Amino acid sequence: MNALTRSATAYWQSSIGKKLIVAVTGIVMILFLAGHLTGNLLIFAGREAFNDYAQFLHHAGHGALIWIARVGLLVTVVLHVIATIQLTRQNRSARKEAYQYKTTIQAKKSSLLMIWSGLTILAFIVFHILHFTVRIAGGFSKMMDKDYHTATGDSRHDAYGMVIAGFQNSSFNWVVVAFYIIAMSLLCSHLSHGVGSVFQTLGWRSQKSQDLIRKVSLGYSFVIWAGFISVPLSIFFGFVK
Repeated sequence: MNALTRSATAYWQSSIGKKLIVAVTGIVMILFLAGHLTGNLLIFAGREAFNDYAQFLHHAGHGALIWIARVGLLVTVVLHVIATIQLTRQNRSARKEAYQYKTTIQAKKSSLLMIWSGLTILAFIVFHILHFTVRIAGGFSKMMDKDYHTATGDSRHDAYGMVIAGFQNSSFNWVVVAFYIIAMSLLCSHLSHGVGSVFQTLGWRSQKSQDLIRKVSLGYSFVIWAGFISVPLSIFFGFVK
């Protein structure tokens, strides 16, 4: 083991290192969610606008950029979850039973909720990739592979039709839509706590700013939640076809 590897291992094993990893990966996911939601909401702009967006993503960097982003996001979430779990275990082992006041017990419950919501979000990301990337789905898998012809006569993949097929009302899709809503609700519950934790870990939260940070965290989380669930719900109930 060389000096660089030893330093990286020591940094990972320290509580400060884990907290910074949780904060940095949290920032990455917060920024990703804002960008991803912006693209998803183009579904309301119609087929052409959404397919232009999808085509840009899939051709950026000769098709490699989107896979780099997918793998990077998955690694980010895994690091975030593992570091959070290990921090919780370290805090629990360091805490003596004699000093477990009510606030400490509440903190443990909050940490436990964060862990399980994080694991659910990780499972959701894997499912989301299987759903729309690998295209493992119910009876609509063939529909998801169809191309369509543009006004100029060009043929390209119909990402808009794929999303419609993935959420439209059917005996299978109600389960998919329900899972998306549950996952998004847990994500935003996690996010409302996580945004404030990032500010605290990086030393950006003070007594004066903590109320503003709390409001920003709640507001951002609500916008993300409402935006993401609006897509499957609008398609499932036939508002977007």
